[in-house]
Amino acid sequence: MARKSAHLVVQHVERMPRKILEEHPEVVREYVKGKRGVYALYKGTRLYYVGLASNLRSRLKAHVRDRHASAWDYFSMYLTEGEQDLRELEALVLRITMPRGNRSKTKFARSQDLRRYFKRKITEGQRAELDELFGSRKPRAYTRRGGGPARQGPSLAPYFSKRTSIRWPFKGKVHRAIVQADGTVKFRGRVYNSPSLAASAVTHRAMNGWFCWRYEAAPGRWAKLNELRRAEGTRARDRRAPLTADGR
Repeated sequence: MARKSAHLVVQHVERMPRKILEEHPEVVREYVKGKRGVYALYKGTRLYYVGLASNLRSRLKAHVRDRHASAWDYFSMYLTEGEQDLRELEALVLRITMPRGNRSKTKFARSQDLRRYFKRKITEGQRAELDELFGSRKPRAYTRRGGGPARQGPSLAPYFSKRTSIRWPFKGKVHRAIVQADGTVKFRGRVYNSPSLAASAVTHRAMNGWFCWRYEAAPGRWAKLNELRRAEGTRARDRRAPLTADGR
């Protein structure tokens, strides 16, 4: 027999007038007494307060007389079966809505803040753009296919040995360019040394072309050029990895 999936919210009522609590308490008591969940208080159409309670009827009754008494005239309730995830639900609602009546934000129990990650990745991308647009202080050399000395050159040269089409869907239009056999990018009749310079020709501002332009990695699958750099980095790490005792 298939197992029934658990539901977070099992009953709810939304935007009910405060008068129901004051003039028909028996109706609320019949359905809500002893039940837990999240509730919201409104002043007109504006959300004023969000909270959770193990006894919703008791908590709402208290709000009729406490410091919030004159600040709301409608309420909503969302009843749950268990306490698991209830505090997380309250924290999520508070962070999204930021009601005026709540004094503090509830913290997530185990949630990773991605702000620092986003900042680092954007900084890395911008640094790469600047290096390609104005030249790096320590330019990266590459080895030509088939051997030979390392030298400066088009940034796509290590990855393409024949003419290859690339494209960039941007603002409802697909821009097309050609990576030539020497790694330069031909776009609108002009030749660029890097995909970022070719991308900047579209927007007229600094762009990281490695994340803009796409090449056909497999029939029908267009991947970002950055996948080529990532794959090359993986191969380089594998080459540097020490051999095991059996030589593998």
